[in-house]
Amino acid sequence: MPQDAHSMGTGPELFLVCSPFGNPTIRGSLATDPLQIRCIPTTRGAKTTMLNRFAMLASVCVAIPVVGAPLAQADPPPPPDPAVPVNVTNPLPPEGAVPSGPPGVLDTPDGWHLEVVGENETQLPVAPLTTAITSREYLVAGTFTGKITGGGKTKLAGGSIEAGEQIGCGIISDEEEINPGFTFAPSFNLTPALGFGGANTGGIGPFLQGKVYLKPGTVTTVAIDKKSFKGTSTRITITGVRIKTDQCAGQSFIRSYATLTSSTDNTDDVITYLGVTKAV
Repeated sequence: MPQDAHSMGTGPELFLVCSPFGNPTIRGSLATDPLQIRCIPTTRGAKTTMLNRFAMLASVCVAIPVVGAPLAQADPPPPPDPAVPVNVTNPLPPEGAVPSGPPGVLDTPDGWHLEVVGENETQLPVAPLTTAITSREYLVAGTFTGKITGGGKTKLAGGSIEAGEQIGCGIISDEEEINPGFTFAPSFNLTPALGFGGANTGGIGPFLQGKVYLKPGTVTTVAIDKKSFKGTSTRITITGVRIKTDQCAGQSFIRSYATLTSSTDNTDDVITYLGVTKAV
C-alpha cells in the first residue's frame, strides 16, 4: 500500500526550539501542506535568563525597604511670637530714670491723714561746667504730690510742700595749700693732699609743695522749689533742673526728697518723702 509523504514522515516540518525560560524559537520552512511541529527542548539561554531574574529579584528586595521606609523629617520650627504693639501712652523710661521710694505717711493726733509721694524721677550725672574734679553735677526731674485726707477735729489752714535733692559726699576737700620753694645742692671735689681742688659745682631749682586737707563727708540739701497751698492737695513737678555740689573728693550719693507741711490755726504737721539713694 503506497504511503504518502506524511505517512512516511518525509513531509515538510516546522521545528520549534522550546526553551523552558522563554518563547519557542521557530526554525524550519513553511509549506502549504499541513505542518508537523516538533518541539526540541533546549537549555540555551537558561543561565542568562536565570541570572537576569535573580538580579531583578535582588533589586526589588533592596528597593522595597527603601521605598517603604518613611523619610526622616525634622519637626518644623515653632511659629514666632506675635509682635507686641507699642503702647504710645507708656514710652521707654527717660535716661537716668530711678525708682521712687515708698510714700511718706503721717496720721496726726487730731485725726488728719497726710501723704506725700514721688514719681517719674530721673537723676542723670553730668560733667560739671567748671570741669573741677571735686565738683558733682546732676540733671534731675520728678513729680511730688501731697494730700491731706480724713476727718480731723481741727480746721485746716493749708500748708506747704518743698521738693529737692540731697547729695552726700564721702570725703570733703576742706583746704588746699600750695607753697613755692627753692632747692640748692652744692657739690665739691675734695683731694686729701691738696685740699679743695677741681671744679666745684652746685644746683638750684624751684618747686611747689601742695597740701590738701580732707574732712569726713557731709550731706548737702538742695531745695529746688517750695509751694504754699490752700485746701487739701498740692504738687510740684521738676523737669531738667541742674544741681551741683563742690569740694567732693570721694564717691557721691544722691536722693530726692519732698516735705509736706499741714497747718491748722495752732498746729503744724510735717512728713517727708525720701527717694531711693543712687550711688555715683
